[in-house]
Amino acid sequence: MQPDVTSAAHHSGRAPEPVGLYPHARRVGNLLFLSGVGPRQRGQQQVPGVELDEQGRIRRYDFESQCHAVFQNVRYILEDAGARWEDLVDVTVFLTNMRADFATYNRLYAEYFQTNQPCRTTVEINCLPTPIAIELKCVAALPG
Repeated sequence: MQPDVTSAAHHSGRAPEPVGLYPHARRVGNLLFLSGVGPRQRGQQQVPGVELDEQGRIRRYDFESQCHAVFQNVRYILEDAGARWEDLVDVTVFLTNMRADFATYNRLYAEYFQTNQPCRTTVEINCLPTPIAIELKCVAALPG
């Protein structure tokens, strides 16, 4: 017999619009799974701190501003789905330049997660679907 697990999609009115056909998050039981979250801001295609060349490739970027924007977008999605930052239990971090950006990410992560310390995995990938240097994939455990 299958357990009775309901699933509900959540869309945030404050986080950036998804770049494909998927919700910002999906709740299954007491778990909230966030889709990959990048640093864009709602209603904008421009990524904070990114300068592109004529072919649309990243010329330079401000990684710290992207980190702050990603954390804010995660917070928006959590709150709009009825969760809190402290409910995060797992964070997967995708970086496009581990060597250049990991130390900055690690420093900022420590500031944002002083009291709540979810599990974390950080991987380097060669690119993301939009011209960004970081994306987070998160899971939160909701009370009750």
